[in-house]
Parts: sequence; structure tokens; C-alpha cells
Amino acid sequence: MKKTLITLAVLSTASVAYADEGMWMPQQLPQVAKELKAAGLKLDPNTLTKLTEFPMGAIVSLGGCSASFVSPQGLVATNHHCVYGSVAYNSKPERNLLANGFLANSLEEELPAAPGSRIFVTKEVTNVSDKIIDKEVARLTGKKRVDAIEKNSKALVAECEKDAGHRCNVYPYYGGLEFYMIKQMEIRDVRLVHAPAEGVGKFGGDTDNWMWPRHTGDYGFYRAYVSKDGKAADYSKDNVPYVPKHYLKLAKDGLKEGDFVMVLGYPGRTNRHRLPSEVAYTFDWNYPAFVKASGEALAIIAKETADSPDAKLKYASQVAGINNYYKNRQGMLDSYAGSDFLARKTKEHEELKTWINSNPARAKEFGDDIVQVEKLIAERDAKDKHDFFLERSFPRLLSTARALYRLANESAKPDAERKAGFQVRDLPRFKAGVEAVERNYVENVDKALVLNSLKQYAAQPTKDRNVDFDSIMGIKDGMSEADLKALLDKMYAGSKLADKASRAAWLSAKPEDFKASDDSFIKAAVAMYPVSMKREAEDEELAGKIQQSYANYMKAKIAYMKSKGQAVYPDANSTLRVTFGKVAGRDHGTADGLAWTAFTTVNGIPPKATGQGEFNAPAAQLAAIKAKDFGKYVDPHLKAVPVAYLATLDITGGNSGSAALNAKGELIGLAFDGTLDSIISDWDYNKANTRSIQVDLRYMLWQMKHVDKADRLIKEMGAE
Repeated sequence: MKKTLITLAVLSTASVAYADEGMWMPQQLPQVAKELKAAGLKLDPNTLTKLTEFPMGAIVSLGGCSASFVSPQGLVATNHHCVYGSVAYNSKPERNLLANGFLANSLEEELPAAPGSRIFVTKEVTNVSDKIIDKEVARLTGKKRVDAIEKNSKALVAECEKDAGHRCNVYPYYGGLEFYMIKQMEIRDVRLVHAPAEGVGKFGGDTDNWMWPRHTGDYGFYRAYVSKDGKAADYSKDNVPYVPKHYLKLAKDGLKEGDFVMVLGYPGRTNRHRLPSEVAYTFDWNYPAFVKASGEALAIIAKETADSPDAKLKYASQVAGINNYYKNRQGMLDSYAGSDFLARKTKEHEELKTWINSNPARAKEFGDDIVQVEKLIAERDAKDKHDFFLERSFPRLLSTARALYRLANESAKPDAERKAGFQVRDLPRFKAGVEAVERNYVENVDKALVLNSLKQYAAQPTKDRNVDFDSIMGIKDGMSEADLKALLDKMYAGSKLADKASRAAWLSAKPEDFKASDDSFIKAAVAMYPVSMKREAEDEELAGKIQQSYANYMKAKIAYMKSKGQAVYPDANSTLRVTFGKVAGRDHGTADGLAWTAFTTVNGIPPKATGQGEFNAPAAQLAAIKAKDFGKYVDPHLKAVPVAYLATLDITGGNSGSAALNAKGELIGLAFDGTLDSIISDWDYNKANTRSIQVDLRYMLWQMKHVDKADRLIKEMGAE
């Protein structure tokens, strides 16, 4: 019998560890129905399991951010930082849309989003665990297991994608214990509709990022376009707005503290089921190294783009992304320092092993894998540490050349035998990425970034370097910075891949064309190919062993948690999840002794506004605030327009742009951030500290109505 969306995941229990904790798969919600109703949900929890019904049918993915339909004409609401790349793509020094914002006053004025932009509308979720790990695959290990899993996955995806215009993917859950196939309509014609000025959408910039109180209007709008017959299609002036089956209605009543709130979106990744050794590796080495490298990258980009407005625009989106993760990782490290997280994690893991070994049947089923998975994870982490600087020492165009050469080799095979990422289904986005390089690439900036990493890589002892990379790049012991710079200068000068037409030509080239080329980056890519294939095979051998042991480890953990009466949601993996809680400040004192209220208002903007940099609020906005021109968007208790609010929602990266809904399923804002001292919840959920930050719908509408004059959009959303 086909297992569809209404089928529960492997675990079904009656209780939950924490009321506000959990990124629940929609099909798991019947497990927490009592908690949802007790929290205040007025909808039937069972309706949330139906992806093609209201409200789930309105929730979409942007392939990295979350979003939702908010009109019958395919208007999509998401965060400003999620449309930021498209704003930057359409910006020029003489028309700086980042600084000034963008508003299309008609459908004809809407601009194509950045190349490769997509809107994914989920249509179906199917449990395919027994089709991915069938009896034959269950007997395999190592690379053979990885290859068989990929083969089965591609076969299912190919069958699913016979329905033209849809994208299907198989996702692992619980460490590869379960697999679900998700079918989504892939809307390829995405257009930028509205984004407020940077002084609104990014107000506070990196200074306020992950902080509270917050006054950022982090919202923006796309529109989905399709062919006249309603099918997914490439950009065309003849395309028409997509008509979604469902779209969210805007709440007419404002929020107050204590109100129920839920967020529906696509959280990226959490790590709550990780082993103690993974925690130690991440926080003792990987994150500190990442923070150091990110700080260096930001300084280099700032220096190299200082005298070029065009270069600054090209790297604006990358800088925003680096800054976000830089502060995120540092915040996690600060929370981890002096905490008992690792000790607790170790204790929990030991208790699990004790539970397993206390029963002969459990020991036989799980004992070996619990031991094996720790050894395998340690091996993987050691390899990652060894390659840290190496992976950052590839020039951008060399990476492009490697991808192009891999594509040429894969294209010589039947489509079903090609590596995932290089199949026919992947070519549109692959080509868009290759063709758009110059929109976010400047040679001197890239060269400076690579040189910084290459210096650190080359300074390592010979035994810690990659002999093949050294030979191909010409790296030798004792090379000075000048030597390395000369090496890079020669390599960059010897390539034409910075030219768009040159890159595009390689998309259809054959392997023999690459081998005959004298382009420096192409030559290096060809030379690296056998080595990279060998390394990939080694990595897959290890990955196959890890998948086998880790899945059984998770099976043991789920059984153990079930014995304690606790439900287990899977770690986030960029698939649709639901989290719920309430609007709430923080009653306990913060570091400076001040409690956090649940809302901020526009009255907090003028004291922060400096007229420049991160706090450059638009003059028209400041004038409206000074005149108390709040209209119907004023909160009667706050006596002003609310900007953002805190809630006890369990979210993470990827949830950006997620619809925040009230008890009736009406839109009340967009999730866009968390607080710095609670982001370690990606690893270690903290019930007392965890707060998500949402931009309030009332602020969005006030800014659109009273400042940006976006009356057309307000009318379209039914919020006149």
C-alpha cells in the first residue's frame, strides 16, 4: 500500500518533550494535536497535514528561504534578505535599488529575479523508505550502498518528474533511517515586485543582526509567472501570473503578548541528534576556524571594493551572507563557552548505550553500530579538518571550470547514470549559475580571497597538504606570499573564463575539447579530475558506512526516547515543517539587566537613525513617524506601529521568510531572525532562551501605505 502524506513517521507517541520545541513534519502533527489546541489553534490540526489544502497550500520554498502566496495573482511574500540577491542583480551605480528600494507600479514594471531563482510549490510528500533501502541495498555497505541508494532515488525522481514542470527530490530523515520523496511545482519565471529601501529592509545591518530590540523591516515580494496554460515555463513576456489554489489572508486583528502563533516554512538544518564527538569537533575546532576565515574574508572584500561602487554592489549579497553566518557561529561559540552542553550530551549518549546494553536483544540489534558510528564520524571529521584551507584555495573560475568539465564527462553517459547534479533536470539552474558569474565576481577581489587561504594552506607542513593539488597548482615548500601571488596572477591571466560568452561555450563542449584547451583554469580542471574522482569515491565509501550505522543509531535513539514517553521530530533538512508557540518577551534579565518586551515600535527607529550606513532610515519614513502618521496600523496599547515581535518559536536558517500565522491561519508577519544567545538551539534547544523574531504585518503594511505608496499591492492582498 502506498504510504502518502497522511502516514505517520516511524514514531507515534502521546507526549512531547517541550510544548514550544519541535520542527514537526506536517504528517506528525496528529501526534501533537492536543498541544496545538491547548496552545490556542482554532483550525483542525489534521488540516495542517494536507499540503494541497489551506493553509499549507499557500506555503512555498525559494530553495534557501521560505515564502507564501498572499494574493490570487501569485504574489509571494518573503524576507528582504531573501530577495536581496535579486535586488542587487538589478542594481547599478546609477540606479541603486539596494539603497533606494524598488516598487513595480504595474505587472509590466516587475523585474526578472536573479538567474536561477525559483518558487517551489509542494504538491505531494511520499514515504519511499522501503524503495530506497530495499532488501538488496540493506545488504550493501560503503560506496556500493551509496551508489545503490542514489540509483533508487534517481529512478523514483525520474518517474515523478514525468509530470512536466515539477521538481522531485528524495530527502533522508533521522540520519537516513527514513526517506521521503517531495514533489514540487518548479516555477522558473520569478520576478521582483517590491523591496523597501535598504534603510528599512536592512535597518540595523550587521550591528543589529541576531539582536533585540529590533527595528528591521525585513520583507520583500516576488511574483510567480507561468505560461498562459498555467504550466511552469522559462521567462517570457507572454507569461502570466500564477494562480495559486490557496493564498494567505492578512489578519485584520493585531497581535498581543500571549497570543498563539505558528510558523510554516522550510528550516535548513539543525543538529540536535548529533553525537558528542560531533559537538566537540564543531565547537572546539570547526566553528572557531570558520569565524576566523569569515572575518578575514569580510576584511578583504571591504578593502578590495573600497574604491569601486560596482564591485561593492556585486559583492553586497555575499557580504551579507558571510556576515550573517559569521555572527551566527560566533554567537553559538559564546553560548557554548562555559556551558555544560557537551557534558550533558555525553551523559545522554552514555545513558543510551547503557539502555541498549541492558537488554541482550537490543545489544545485538544496536550495539555494534553505536560503537562503529563514533569511529566513522571521527574519521570524517578528521578529513574535513585536514582539508579546511584546501577547500578555500580554489579560484572561483577554477571551481567553475571543474564543474564544467565534470558536466562534459557526465553528459557522455545515459542520463540515469549521471551523477546527481549533472542530469538533464539540473541543466537549467547549472547554466544560469555559469552564465551569471560576472554579476557577483570581480577578479581582484576573488584573487585576494584565494591568496589569503592559499597562504595558510601553503604554510602547512608538506604532510598536511594535498600532493596532487600542489603539483597541479605549482605549490612548493617555502613559497612566499609574493611567490603565491605571482602563481595566481599567471593563472588568472591565462584564462578567458571571466568572459560570459567563453563560459557559455564550454557548456556544450566535449571532454576532448577540454583536454585540448590551453586555458589555465580549464587545464587545471582537467588535471584535477582523476584525483577528485578518486577522492569522491573514498568519501562515498565512508559515507555509505556512516549512513548504515547512523541510521541504526537513530533507530535506537528513537526507541529509547519512546520508552521515556517522548516524541522525536527529525532534524531540519530544508523540508516543510511546522512550529508553534506564543508571542512572548523574556521575563528574566538580559546581560544588562533589562527584560525584553515582546514588541518594538516605530518610535524606536528615530533614536537609532544616523542618516548613514546601517542606520540610514529614509527621510519619508522618519517624517511619517514624527508626524505620528500611523493610520489604522497603530496598536492601541503600544500607541504606535509595531515593527517586530518575539515568539517562542523553534526556527533556524531557511525559515527566513516563513509565514507567521495566528490561531485562524491568517498572516500576521514573517519570521526573519532569532536572538544571539538562543541560536545554539540549532544544537541544544533552550526552552527559556529561545525566541524567534518576526516582522509585524502591521509595520509592513504601514511602510507600504504611508511611506512607499504601494497601494496597488495592498489592494491586491485585500488589505485596503
